[in-house]
Amino acid sequence: MPPSSPTVASWELALRLRQRRDQLGIEVQTITATLGFSRNYWSAVENERKILSEEKLKSVLDAFEFDEEEKRELLELREAAKLRGWWARYSALFIEDTLRLYGLEHGAQAIRTYESLLIPGLLQTEAYARALMTSEITTIRQVEVDQRVEVRMRRQERITGEDPLHLTAIVSQAALMQETGGPQVLRDQLIHLAQVIEQHPDVVDLRVIPFTATGCGAFGASTFHLIDFASTRLPTLAWQETVTAAGIIDDEGQVRDLSLTYAEALGRTLSTQESLDLIKRRIREIT
Repeated sequence: MPPSSPTVASWELALRLRQRRDQLGIEVQTITATLGFSRNYWSAVENERKILSEEKLKSVLDAFEFDEEEKRELLELREAAKLRGWWARYSALFIEDTLRLYGLEHGAQAIRTYESLLIPGLLQTEAYARALMTSEITTIRQVEVDQRVEVRMRRQERITGEDPLHLTAIVSQAALMQETGGPQVLRDQLIHLAQVIEQHPDVVDLRVIPFTATGCGAFGASTFHLIDFASTRLPTLAWQETVTAAGIIDDEGQVRDLSLTYAEALGRTLSTQESLDLIKRRIREIT
């Protein structure tokens, strides 16, 4: 099972309360009148901006007619949601959506990721990640670069640590060619990539879309991740980022479209072994 994540617990609690209210057809004004909440207060509860006290949550659970087993589950989710994840220490460095991504990632069972020109963050070396953050046009201060690299390395514990998530990563062959940070940085990155694939075959499945692929819906697409969870109550979420924007996508239709695009892209890739062989050939070329 994935480790507990306050972000995932808070999301599941709010989601299940909202779903139950919709199922029962309870209007917000009924809640405010019956339980003494303001409309803004309840909106904050359903949107994960506020965690109810134990006493108030019990009142809601009674009003929503949850059975005893679900009451216990939701009260446990409340306790988990109150904890502080390691990523919360970096709240001054990242926007709220990025911190939420790290929290969701920490509690995920599997992630499917697509990158066109870069090695995915969960598989990057420190030098490669640092090179991405220190281009000539970047305005990030050195101390912030150090912290951002630290966070990226910490996130990788979900692959190398206990109860790892399963990562399926699709990259274009261009990602193996682009000399991010220079030839030596790229070579070391590819060596690391090959080692991770070989050392964690049940955890990491990296596939390369070769230059010979004649077409794919993901061509020209921005970076995106599909995040899956162990609980059957939780839907798949997506993360998408461009040069100027990034954020979580929870719209069912958009997530479905990204999932279909990902499935098509996966069908255009080399096999895992063929991808590994291509990476090793590229290492020899750089040498």
